[in-house]
Amino acid sequence: MRIPFNKCVPVGNEINYVSEVVSTGEFGASGTYKSRCETWLKDHFDAADAVMTQSCTAALEMAAMLANIGPGDEVILPSFTFSSTANAFALRGSKLVFVDIDPVTLNIDPTQVEKALSEKTRVIVPVNYAGQPCDIAAIRDKANKVSKDILIIEDSAQALMAYENNKPVGSQSDLATISFHNTKNIACGEGGALIVNNEKFRKRSYILSEKGTNRKAFFLGEIDKYSWVDIGTSAIPSELTSALLLAQLEKAKEITEKRREAWDMYYDAFEDLERTGSVKRPQIAENVYNNAHMFYLLINSNETRNKLIRSLKEKGISAPFHYIPLHSAPAGLKLGEAIGDMSVTNRISQTLIRLPLWYGVDQYIPEIVDSIRDFFASN
Repeated sequence: MRIPFNKCVPVGNEINYVSEVVSTGEFGASGTYKSRCETWLKDHFDAADAVMTQSCTAALEMAAMLANIGPGDEVILPSFTFSSTANAFALRGSKLVFVDIDPVTLNIDPTQVEKALSEKTRVIVPVNYAGQPCDIAAIRDKANKVSKDILIIEDSAQALMAYENNKPVGSQSDLATISFHNTKNIACGEGGALIVNNEKFRKRSYILSEKGTNRKAFFLGEIDKYSWVDIGTSAIPSELTSALLLAQLEKAKEITEKRREAWDMYYDAFEDLERTGSVKRPQIAENVYNNAHMFYLLINSNETRNKLIRSLKEKGISAPFHYIPLHSAPAGLKLGEAIGDMSVTNRISQTLIRLPLWYGVDQYIPEIVDSIRDFFASN
């Protein structure tokens, strides 16, 4: 594709850091670069701790383990999300309860969460779509009316460097997960992190990430030998991955500012098409610092949206749709149930298109905009 939807661009010390790891031969996990990434994340979120993982999926699975959920427990989540959000909790045997999203933010709707709450609810999983913050305060207030033991675990895969009221998105829940996948703002190909905001989960999070052993306590000199003490998983990334990621984290502000410039170019360019009713642009609240993870347009119909995607593809421009709702997917029908008619989720899934957005895409934006304008002028 001549203009890709996404592209990872080295912006700092990526080559130097990776070369250093190669030269030392220390490719394994739990090295200096991993520790430096975790320190950066802990400081950014002002969290109890941060644990690097091989993916956001692995971080979600760790969060589900920390929640101690199992068969008979219910987990509330939006249907408009990636399968990893659901898989992490389905793997523990819990029942998935899908609810609709807000038509403005495209995040989980707190009023729909309230309808889905029951005595079996153990976890609520808000997803910060496109970096937009979920209303965690409203969700927690509704959850507390049923039980103060209900955990809030944010899927913040898309939200790094987004802020609400000057607080990092992902810092207001019990646990949050971050993605450094190739498609994310800050990327290392495949990687993730578990952000531990609730202190009570801090020590156990180390054990789970170390295959259920107290290995970290051993290396900290707290015990004279380590052993298997709990369930766990192999979640820690290699030093090569961490080295690449650290270089990106060090330039996180620069990357975000550059993406915001591109996002603003799109937003300004489509004002007239929104005025004529051809498209709807994303809406960002005044108290939110947009991390420009994604620029999407909402088109009036599924037929028009699909024609637009094909038209752009013919011109060498990659502009995909997004999620197929989980509640209507084969696994979703088997492993959960939907509360309500899911009308917003269904409509958004049928009409949303994502435009190319990456560090340096600004040089292509005039062509992308003109191509979309030409499409609507002739349709």
